[in-house]
This record gives sequence, structure tokens and C-alpha cells, in this order.
Amino acid sequence: MNSRKKIALLLGPLLAFIIYASADLSPGNPMVTKMAAIAVWMAVWWLTESVHLAVTALLPIALVPILGIADSRTIAQQYMDPIIFLFIGGFIIAFAIERWNLHQRIALGILMKVGASPSRILFGIMLTSYLISMWISNTATVMMLIAMVLAVIVQIENHFKEEHHSHKMATALLIGLAYSASIGGMATLVGTPTNMIFLREYQENFPMNNDMNFFSWFKIGFPLSLALLLVAFFVIKILFIKKDVSLTLDKDYFSAAYKKLGKMSYEEKIVALVFVSTALLWFTRADIDFGLFTLTGWSNLFPKMDYIQDSTVGIVMALLLFIIPSKNIKGRAIIIWDDVTKLPFDIVLLFGGGFALAKGFELSGLSTWLGSQLQFNSETSLYILLCAMCVLVTIISEFASNVACIQLMIPILIALQKTIDVHPLMLMVPATLAASLGFMLPVATAPNTIIFGSKRLRANDMLKAGFVLDLAGVVLIVIAMMIVGKYLYH
Repeated sequence: MNSRKKIALLLGPLLAFIIYASADLSPGNPMVTKMAAIAVWMAVWWLTESVHLAVTALLPIALVPILGIADSRTIAQQYMDPIIFLFIGGFIIAFAIERWNLHQRIALGILMKVGASPSRILFGIMLTSYLISMWISNTATVMMLIAMVLAVIVQIENHFKEEHHSHKMATALLIGLAYSASIGGMATLVGTPTNMIFLREYQENFPMNNDMNFFSWFKIGFPLSLALLLVAFFVIKILFIKKDVSLTLDKDYFSAAYKKLGKMSYEEKIVALVFVSTALLWFTRADIDFGLFTLTGWSNLFPKMDYIQDSTVGIVMALLLFIIPSKNIKGRAIIIWDDVTKLPFDIVLLFGGGFALAKGFELSGLSTWLGSQLQFNSETSLYILLCAMCVLVTIISEFASNVACIQLMIPILIALQKTIDVHPLMLMVPATLAASLGFMLPVATAPNTIIFGSKRLRANDMLKAGFVLDLAGVVLIVIAMMIVGKYLYH
């Protein structure tokens, strides 16, 4: 552990003790000060990562009951929220896709269509990463595809005579892979953990609204992310792919690699069917209002339609993969438990820690106190508020985990919403989207860290492209909320 982390390790509890011992934020309600102390402790450890993020996530279950804010049962329930099971179901389906190499077939199939010029290869890789990360973890997407991208880079290096050009192309492809994975996660509720954290907190705090589901998010997340993907493509192309670079990569390279995969196996077909069916079930679970008519959701077929959530769909479809037998490997199912032992339980704990923190904000009264301290009112320009909020969240997400960032921000936004006259989604949706804009630093997101670990690009290259894309992302989010958001959220 380096000296910076050692200092942060001590600073977290020290600041918490100072607040607890010397502050009285809300006279007559000591719980506000106690919860603020816990929040500061968690914020310091999360932002500095002096210990593993999942370790910090365990603090509420220890400190909240000890300080008398809430009982252990109430806090422990936050670690097994339905949104967590949505995440688990999605990851199990992702493991099945990886187990039977369906991701390689999808990737090579797209690259075969786009061609073999530098721009087309870049676009093909970005589109592949974008489409896959809409449905599975951004981290899992990059881990799946990086081997394929590195193989393409090797082919390019063999064909380029000038090392400068091959380095630029390698940089473009790797950055494009990471950025498009983060952007794809913005398109759907299951694309990235930050979106699911938002969904849970919104449903928990505004249970009567019933205006946010998979399709509701898609109506704003997909067009926004698609626009940002195109911006990212042109930014990377301009910065790293020069007009005078001519690539002589064999046009049959991708088709040859695709042919090596052979015919689509029975298992691949089953996984593809489950994957597509899951997406369709998510889309059509709730009623879809098209304006002129309403498409009735399939959950209406059940006596208690409100009991069925997106997490129900995810787990049911994941269970099918454990039940449907494999043809090529006798005596086993499409997926077995050994295939999912890589399930990131640290992220599960991180989810729970964030939910527990938010619950503590609510029960202690800290959310209400924060709202009263924020100097905004109904006269404040929404343009200025959204811009400032998105910039703040983007800056924080560059230095801290995106998940930790949104977990810290959402309780504050809920408190802010109570002081200004806007729909809560007008604050929570843009903040959640902005949390996925960590493009500048290698440590900003897991995809950034993975590609930087390949040692084929410089941090300065990521900094240049990331700054432009962060700025473009903030602008697009604010525009989307002021045009589409006002229509959707009144």
C-alpha cells in the first residue's frame, strides 16, 4: 500500500470522528450528524480506493446499527435488493455467451460487413462493443473483445511499414473499444451498474410514479448513446487515423476467422435465443405508450403484475440456461455453476453498500437536511443546474468508480428535487448518464484500465480524446434532457 492510500485509510475514520464529535448539523436530530460522518468516511475510502470498493460497501451494515440510525435487518435487506438480482441474471447470460463463443461470432460477423479500411475497422469494433455492452457489463464486454482487437492490431502491424502509423491505429482501436463499451452501457438499464442503481433508488423513493422501466430508459438512453458513439468515432478518427494512411489488410481476414468458428452449434443457438428473448421480454414487460395507442405489456397476464420486475425476467432466463441440456457435452446443461464462479460478488456488495447508504440518508433525515442547504429553488435556470450537475458528476467519475460516484450523488439529488419544482427524473437521469462519461484517465473506468494494461497506448492519448468526449457527452446529455426529457418527464 502506497503512502497516499495509507493517509486516506486513516483520513476516512478521522474525518468521520471529527464530524461526529464536534458537529451538530441539525439541532435536535443527532442522527443527521451521525449519518453524515458515515457518508464522509465512505466517500473518502471510495474516492481514494484506499481499500477495495467492496470493503467500503460493508461499512453501513456495521456502523448504521452501532450508531442507532437503523436496525441490522433493515440495512441487511438493502444488500439483497431485486436490482441486484437483475445484475446477477444479466451476468449469468453473459457468461453463457462467453462460454459458447457467441460473442466472437457476433464480433466477426459485424467486422465482415464493415470492411477492412482503417475507418471501417474502427467503426466495426466500436459498433460491436457498443451493441454487446448494451446488454452485459462494460467490463465483461471489453474482456471478451480485447483478444480479438489485439489480434487485429497484430495483423495491422504486420502490414504497416511505418511504426508510427501502426501505433496510431492500435491506439485508435483500443480506445474505441473501451469508449464504445462505456457508451453502450448508457443505452439500456442493464448495460451498466450505475443505471440499475439509479432504477432501484428511483423506485424506492418515488414508488407511486410508475414511469421508469426498461423501455422508458431506452427511449432516451439509446438515441443519446448512439449520438455519442458517432461523436466518439469521429473524434478518434480525426485524432489517430490520418488520411494518408492506407491499410492493405486482406479483405478475407475476418471472413477466414469467421469460417474457423464453423457452423453455429446447438448451444450457441440456444444462448442466442435466450439472449434475444430476454431483451424482448424486458422491452415488453410493461405497457408501452406510443401516443396514438398503447401496447399492453405481457405482465398484465398475471394476477399480480406489479410483482413481476425486470429482475424476475433476468433470473428466469438465467435459470433456463442451467436447465436446458447440452447436445455436444453429454450430462451437462448449457451452463453449469462452475461457469459462473467468476460472478463479481464485489460488485454485488458495492450495490448493497450504495443502497444501504441511501437508506441511511433517508432514515436519518440527512437527505432532507442536504436539500435545505442547497441554494437552488424553482427560479434557478434548469439549463445551468443540469450543466453544473453533469460537469460535477463527470469530474468525480474521472477519479472515482462510476458506481461509487452515482451512489454518492443520488441521495443528494433526491434531496435537491424536494427544494425545486422539477420531476425527479430530470435530475436523476442526466446524473446517471454523466456517471458513464469517464473517458480521460486510465483509472476512470474498468474498460479504460483494461486497454491501458495492454501497454499499447499512452495516457496522454486517452487524455486528449477523453477530454473532447467528456465535453461532448455533457452537452449531449443537457440537450437530450431539455428536448426529450421535458417531453418524457413533463
